[in-house]
Amino acid sequence: MKVYFLTLGCRVNQYETDALRSMFLERGHEIASDPKDADCCVVNTCSVTGEADRKSRQMLRRMARLNPDTIVVAAGCSAETADGKVAADIIAGTKERLTIVDRAETLFAEKRTLTHELDHVRPEVSKKDDFHDFGSVLSPEGCRAFMKIEDGCDSFCTYCIIPFARGRVCSRSRESCIKEAKYLAESGFKEIIVSGIHLCSYGKDRGEGIMSLADLLREIDSTEGIERLRLGSLEPISMTDEFIDALADLKHICPSFHLSLQSGSDTVLKRMNRHYDSKGYASRVIRLRERFPDMSLTTDIIVGFPGETDEEFEETIRFAREMDFARIHVFPYSMRKGTKAAEMEQVSPDVKKQREARLLALASDLAADFTSKMTGKEETVLVEKVNGRTVSGYTENYVRAEAEIPSDMELPVPGDIIRGTVTGSNGAEIVLKNCF
Repeated sequence: MKVYFLTLGCRVNQYETDALRSMFLERGHEIASDPKDADCCVVNTCSVTGEADRKSRQMLRRMARLNPDTIVVAAGCSAETADGKVAADIIAGTKERLTIVDRAETLFAEKRTLTHELDHVRPEVSKKDDFHDFGSVLSPEGCRAFMKIEDGCDSFCTYCIIPFARGRVCSRSRESCIKEAKYLAESGFKEIIVSGIHLCSYGKDRGEGIMSLADLLREIDSTEGIERLRLGSLEPISMTDEFIDALADLKHICPSFHLSLQSGSDTVLKRMNRHYDSKGYASRVIRLRERFPDMSLTTDIIVGFPGETDEEFEETIRFAREMDFARIHVFPYSMRKGTKAAEMEQVSPDVKKQREARLLALASDLAADFTSKMTGKEETVLVEKVNGRTVSGYTENYVRAEAEIPSDMELPVPGDIIRGTVTGSNGAEIVLKNCF
């Protein structure tokens, strides 16, 4: 078969698509670059927001419309939580991904009539899931590799559908993680991004605490060939002093941390069931900056959460300024059927739109401030693209950079790490010169 892949949503979804791609290739199938040429189209869907859900459904229908003879596979969170008809021939969701290749091969061999529409009933949240271990997974592009070590979430924030889509926390074995780290290093990857749906819960299903994650990171950090270690989204409540100190002791940890906030108002955080307040969040940021003075701090913020008043929104604006974020991912609240927040008093779309615009403007200003402060500093860049004698990639603190390579310096190739002086910035990006 020729197989086409489309990925929507988060880094974990991208990792799982890479794993599925590898599984099809190992069975002798080919990768299609165009859905019109594919015998099978795998859509890895997302359900984190209503818009993501809508786009997922739209893409599934589009695959069938572009190629009526293709087998449409619905994988991922939106496919898992759908209640009713799904525009697909195979529904694997998040629980049956390891069966996709077998089911697609069977359908292709039997040449059944494709309906492109199946009934699906939203499953109950399981109390215990096993980690779906895809083995060692290589990204087909880029110089940075993702490693998924955890799946699921036990938090049940009132706005979030993900525990219903992914199930409860389940952790990958330490042995499998270390094996993949070594494989990635041997394959030439110098940066590993350790990721999960609720990363700080790694080991929780085995009765372990946050230091279980710290112990795993120490082992990955010591893997020969790995020069950068980056973490996915972290939870404030898990960032103990002991854990932060353990991070600071790692040789290759990147000083960029995504610390989930969602709101700077304590009353909104309580309605969200977030289990921390702004004071507690600020104390974790202070501690991180003590150990990582030049770190970049990024976050997610939801605007227009049910019942959010003007004053509560202003509290979020003030708090975001105080935290001096390098980047803010702004999301207007999206009602998800089946969550507690869906039953609360909703904020009007116009108000959400106004608040989103204000916070986006602040986010842009903060990003520009952060990069401007880097001028004159020496930074390293992991080269991802080469265009003439200009290369681009990311710094250790996850700022996009363009670097001019001197004529007397050998031209780097993707995967090389270069060093240079920041001579200026353009919004969220920086420029390096005097490279070596």
